[in-house]
Amino acid sequence: SVNEKNAHEMKQLANIFLASPIIIGAKSRNGILEEGVIYERYDIPTITFETLKNMIIYKEYPEILADRGGYFVKIDGNVIKQYREEYSMSLKDLADLAHVSRATMYKYENEIVRANTETAMILEEILNTKVTLDIDLLKQPQKEEIEYNSSDDTLDLSKLGYGVVSTNKSPFDAVAKMKSSEKESPLIANVEKNRSHKTLKRMAVPLKDLSMITSSEPVFIINNDKIKESLGTIPVIKSWELKEFERSQELLKLIRERKENQ
Repeated sequence: SVNEKNAHEMKQLANIFLASPIIIGAKSRNGILEEGVIYERYDIPTITFETLKNMIIYKEYPEILADRGGYFVKIDGNVIKQYREEYSMSLKDLADLAHVSRATMYKYENEIVRANTETAMILEEILNTKVTLDIDLLKQPQKEEIEYNSSDDTLDLSKLGYGVVSTNKSPFDAVAKMKSSEKESPLIANVEKNRSHKTLKRMAVPLKDLSMITSSEPVFIINNDKIKESLGTIPVIKSWELKEFERSQELLKLIRERKENQ
């Protein structure tokens, strides 16, 4: 299950990676999730795997949002306006046909409020055309302020000018992004945390995969001197090395060198 803390972490990571946070699930505390319907958990869109598959493979985006009081859709105000102008109808004329108030029809036409699915069906029967808007969940949402929260293990990254977000429910322990530059790729890091060499090596596989997806630099920050300069294909930076750096460029140079020396 997803709690408020998990959701906040997802939104923070999405901001760093310029991504869209989405929860994929099969059911909620209220029952089974329906295909083609968007639910919400802590302001994060929640959909079924089938809905996601339809979006990615077939470019079929959902239209229906589940909210308190039922199911709702976004109305294409341009379609309403064009129909009224073509047939010289007033807002009240169309509102009467759709069994809503003139004020509500005005809000539909100006895309101020959502309509329930029943009203949308009535409008489509009247206009004889599609009036609902698809919802592109893969579109990057408006960027929000990132709340950096460096831990003891990543404090030295903060001293180099990185903003650090420590994570609890991700396949990595922290993400670091230069505060002064949007151009530099983020770092995704795993730290030792008394983990065995075998465990750290196993963690290198998803770390590499995620770095390719997110266009970020993967790195391990390790205390153990017995561990060599890489784990799998991921460069290892020793904690004492990180403390000696004065500029982020020194860290990035050493990461590049260790990648090349594998």
